[in-house]
Amino acid sequence: MWKKSELREAPAPLEGPVVGTITGGTVIWFVLFFAQLPFYGWYADHRHTWFLWTCLAGGGLGLLGIWYVRKRDAAIKRAAATATPDAANAA
Repeated sequence: MWKKSELREAPAPLEGPVVGTITGGTVIWFVLFFAQLPFYGWYADHRHTWFLWTCLAGGGLGLLGIWYVRKRDAAIKRAAATATPDAANAA
């Protein structure tokens, strides 16, 4: 039996401003949380408080994501900086 992954190669990963994208998304989650906070009573009456807690969880996970992508970006830059002098010395 064949798998779908055997039909074609995986696409190349997207490159771009990852740190800015994650930071922007995290800010949006927190803005949504604080915008809904004054309506907590209405949400509680209609059993929709999960709307608020979803936004807070998204913001919290976004903070974890910001930490992760900043460390990843720094590691990529360190690897590129150490690879460049070696290539220049070999030539």
